[in-house]
Amino acid sequence: MAKNELLSEIKKAEENAKSVVDQAIDSKNKRISDARAEAREILRQAEIDSHKAAQDSFKAGDEKILEEKNHIVNDGEQNALAMSQKAQANIDNSVNYLVQEFERAVLNE
Repeated sequence: MAKNELLSEIKKAEENAKSVVDQAIDSKNKRISDARAEAREILRQAEIDSHKAAQDSFKAGDEKILEEKNHIVNDGEQNALAMSQKAQANIDNSVNYLVQEFERAVLNE
């Protein structure tokens, strides 16, 4: 091979090597850019998911509080009704007792 041909082959090899290195750098930069975009999307989705989970948790808590409130109110209403019935029964017994005592007092005079 002549010196010119050898230098020409070396120059071609250098250009090919530079082209391969440039392509590798471009590919690396694209992968880094894609990875960053994917990371941003993952973070955005995680934020959306965590917000939804928080809302679901609050909703479940509100439902549980409402259920407990209804249970307490129902128990209170049942207790109030039972006390009212007991008080009514005591009134009837008291009236009967007073009538008997009045009759006894009137008859004994």
